[in-house]
Amino acid sequence: MSHSYKDINTIKSRKLNQRVLLETANLSYLKSYTRVPNVLKKRLRRQEKVTFILKNKKSFRVVRDQTHLLFLEKFGMLYSSSANLSSKPFCLQWAKKMADILVIDRRGYQEKDASKIYKISEIKLRKIR
Repeated sequence: MSHSYKDINTIKSRKLNQRVLLETANLSYLKSYTRVPNVLKKRLRRQEKVTFILKNKKSFRVVRDQTHLLFLEKFGMLYSSSANLSSKPFCLQWAKKMADILVIDRRGYQEKDASKIYKISEIKLRKIR
């Protein structure tokens, strides 16, 4: 996680201007980036492990995991990406080598299933993954 998406893209060997997921503690932080349609706000608040892509091509996830939420609330919003090289499998040694600061809770590190992805239009959601 980082305040700078360019740092994440550099570490992951991607194009510097490639878009990166924003993780937020709640929807109010998104007001500075975009407008979430009123008809979808309730659904967005209640979703877990879901990434949303907005009309302006920015993507975000509202964090629900309590342990992660405690950490994220201190920063408001952070850019996030998987802990692997672009299109490569998870490698704990690489992730530790590339990180400036390691935050490890009682669950440790593990590779998990990818989140669901929905694209938001004015009044509906379309499932991407």
